[in-house]
Amino acid sequence: MKSHIVRLRPRYTTTVFLLAVFLLGGAVALTRSVQSEPAAAPPYSSSPDPAGTQESAPAEKAEEMRGVWVPYMALSVQGEDAFRERVDAIVSTCRDMHLNAVFVQVRPFGDALYPSDYYPWSHILTGTQGQDPGFDPLTILVEKCHAAGLQIYAWVNPLRVKTASTPETLAPENPAVQWQKQSGTLRYTVEWDGARYMNPAYEEVRTYIAEGAAEIAARYEVDGIEFDDYFYPTTESAFDQEEYEAYRTGAEKSGTPLSLSQWRTANINALVSLCYQKIKAANPDVVFGISPQGNLANDSAMGADVAAWCSVPGYIDTLCPQLYVNDENPVLPFSQTAETWAELIQGSHVTLYFGLAAYKAGTDADGGTWLHASDILRSQVETGRALSCSGFCFYSWEQLISTQCQAEREELEKVFS
Repeated sequence: MKSHIVRLRPRYTTTVFLLAVFLLGGAVALTRSVQSEPAAAPPYSSSPDPAGTQESAPAEKAEEMRGVWVPYMALSVQGEDAFRERVDAIVSTCRDMHLNAVFVQVRPFGDALYPSDYYPWSHILTGTQGQDPGFDPLTILVEKCHAAGLQIYAWVNPLRVKTASTPETLAPENPAVQWQKQSGTLRYTVEWDGARYMNPAYEEVRTYIAEGAAEIAARYEVDGIEFDDYFYPTTESAFDQEEYEAYRTGAEKSGTPLSLSQWRTANINALVSLCYQKIKAANPDVVFGISPQGNLANDSAMGADVAAWCSVPGYIDTLCPQLYVNDENPVLPFSQTAETWAELIQGSHVTLYFGLAAYKAGTDADGGTWLHASDILRSQVETGRALSCSGFCFYSWEQLISTQCQAEREELEKVFS
């Protein structure tokens, strides 16, 4: 592990936030925090260029994205030969279905499926977090995908360290373990409902996450880095009450403090902006995207200010909302929800893809409504195309090749061939 873990200083976001309010389709965006000492680059800005480069240009019109998510569970094999065989199977699926991209989960639990200076080896490959499997899975993935003409995106879970049961034991070099030893009373990670998360209230934590993402962009020829939808795991104030109260006390001396929700949103925006800056500094050709939940209200509740990301260059390049519903969903009917997302990015620099639920196809999910037709996914692709969506990403590879999805898969071939 790099020695910078040891040098972490207690400089979390308890200083006063400037609040630059501007309407973003009904949303409020928050600007960068004022630090007690100058930062090398502002973590968040309402200006059109927080990364300090030229304003982001709209993405070039490219071929339609046809991607598939590959979660860590699908890579849980022992040994290099077995791993190569698994990657070959994934590539074969993409060829057979005329897909052109894979989104591979390489950072599931504050760990990595590649040698990292920031995170320990994932337990997925050996059964023990921190144990070197003796090969570099991400190198294999990049080489095989590119040889087959596929794009590869490194899928990262930015805040999750562990669930209640996975991984069973954290490696001694896991940043959560290191921080607990070195930071005293500072809570760089927080335990909640048995799980553990990195705490984005601290600038040091945001920087650590951003540098970890930039490491991938610097060392591997990935086409992009994709964050999933996990940000704040709860709306309850107890999660980060200490940090918020420290911030609020300081802010009251010079103005009106942000509400807890606004403050959390500012922390996540600072994280996303910093990740964008550092990824682009490492390799400007690497695309940075986020795959939020399909429900915008849920995104807002967890601090994900999607409207700001779409309106202000310097946050993200692509957006792939998880529209894991069908038109019979009473809360979020697919077609209506898809229109909402398409309207959100109109005139934006952001490229929009739709995440589609292969894992529900042919099952009794959502009250059995996915059994009412065998061409739901195909219909959703056609809807997306009518809305000028730039592509689709199916969750997940294992479900897409399953028997239960066969009928839907055959229908997809009619629009992907």
